[in-house]
Amino acid sequence: MKKGILLCLGFITISLTNAQDITDALRYAKDDVQGTARYRALSGAFGALGGDMSAITINPAGSSVFNDSHISLSLSNQNNKTETQYFNGKESSSDSNIDLNQIGAAFVFNNGNANSKWKKFTLGISYNKIEDYNNDWSVQGTNTSNSIGNYFLENAQGQELFVFYPSNNELSQYFNINENIIANNNNLYNELSYQFLGEVENSQQQQNFLGYQSFILEPETTDNTNTVYTSNIKDGEYRQEHTYVATGYNGKFTINASTQYGENLFLGVNINTHFINYERSTYLFEQNNNAGSLINEVGFENNLRTIGSGVSLQLGGILKVAKQLRIGLSYDTPTWYTIEDETSQSIKTLSYDGIALEDGSTFYNANINPRVINLYQQYNLKTPGKLTGSLAYVFGTSGLLSFDYSMKDYSNTKFKPTSDAYFSYQNSIINDNLTTAATYKIGGEYKIKQFSLRGGYRLEESPYKDDETVGDLTGYSLGLGYNFGKLKLDLTFDQWQRETNYQLYQVGLTDAANLDSKNANITMSVSFNL
Repeated sequence: MKKGILLCLGFITISLTNAQDITDALRYAKDDVQGTARYRALSGAFGALGGDMSAITINPAGSSVFNDSHISLSLSNQNNKTETQYFNGKESSSDSNIDLNQIGAAFVFNNGNANSKWKKFTLGISYNKIEDYNNDWSVQGTNTSNSIGNYFLENAQGQELFVFYPSNNELSQYFNINENIIANNNNLYNELSYQFLGEVENSQQQQNFLGYQSFILEPETTDNTNTVYTSNIKDGEYRQEHTYVATGYNGKFTINASTQYGENLFLGVNINTHFINYERSTYLFEQNNNAGSLINEVGFENNLRTIGSGVSLQLGGILKVAKQLRIGLSYDTPTWYTIEDETSQSIKTLSYDGIALEDGSTFYNANINPRVINLYQQYNLKTPGKLTGSLAYVFGTSGLLSFDYSMKDYSNTKFKPTSDAYFSYQNSIINDNLTTAATYKIGGEYKIKQFSLRGGYRLEESPYKDDETVGDLTGYSLGLGYNFGKLKLDLTFDQWQRETNYQLYQVGLTDAANLDSKNANITMSVSFNL
């Protein structure tokens, strides 16, 4: 057993390791039905309709359907409710927030040449939130087979002890600090060691260091070349609580250009810039009274912050094949993101009976909080393109029915550069687990004088081949609109539901919690013609 415990204070550093995986890739590859109240009321089935600022995000030709210049703004109140089950434990949690999820304008320029078949041109600019990451839930249950100790054990097994327990001499040379200063300051040693391992080794060795310093890992020998470890958390039952708190969004800023050719053809293009702002904090508490366990309680915190930007293009067309029948076709190119991640960690452990150390003291608790921010190297992510076919039938001025069908191959999501060994491995995991998913949307609108009654339904297939890690999404929507003339006011309620198996950690404690998530929204939009 080590001679002492080190309490870490640390400081900001730069880490050159990689920590991205399939869950990160999928998070930024998905998009939700966000936008104006009318758009959401039809569950996003707007590809062949146009005439709505959010419809432009599906088919850029839709802006030329406007007869006049148009401006809209939308606010939404989102409520997330998550019911969880983890072994024998069930929990329910909810949170809500109000946000501006859409604002935009389209400016219509009619062609003064009556003999030209190019009837008009439209330029548009808009912002739409395409994914909201705000979520807050917790799980708890009794695990009879797997402890957080296995997470640290699987990371450490086969690694030489000196790799994740650097000597004072190594730290002295690397940081150009007197070796005696480090030797006489346990806080400084912990701080520098965590930073050193992140910059010189990798994040795996940082996990090993936390496990070793918190007394979870026990080396077979204290020799530097030791590669065999056991856990001081013994077999039995483990009461585990896991909390998850996330905030942030993925937003899209669009510059649109479209035109009407003749009476029946509309063509358009979008240039999109994307913005990612995501933060997540998870905390695992584990308690056990198992015979032989030297560690009885563990609290393990992990924090992630991600910022990113990306670009994409969209091409689309709408054709009136008959007076009342319209078809639409649009293609979204892949989105090319540049992303940066930051992480931080801390761990606390407690021994009920104490652990006798070689220096004659007794260990009861550890609080390892490096307060070191790992800044990961900037990386690239390509999310898949999407093809959408649409059909709409317009009943004169009394109403309409609309249907959209989209396909997206999530297995084409790629971390780049693909020549990087770690990214190549993650891309193989993505290719083996993700698949092509279809989305079906249907919506309708019925007008009674100035009032409009609306409804919609959508089904999004799972992006996973197993249909279990992430299940299918089903949703419905109901809306009401009132036309004051140049001013329109719309109100919509929409809700979707999806089940997910959330794996706590990538190695060791890989047990999954079942999440039944419901997302309900009330959206209000104000729009007017200029």
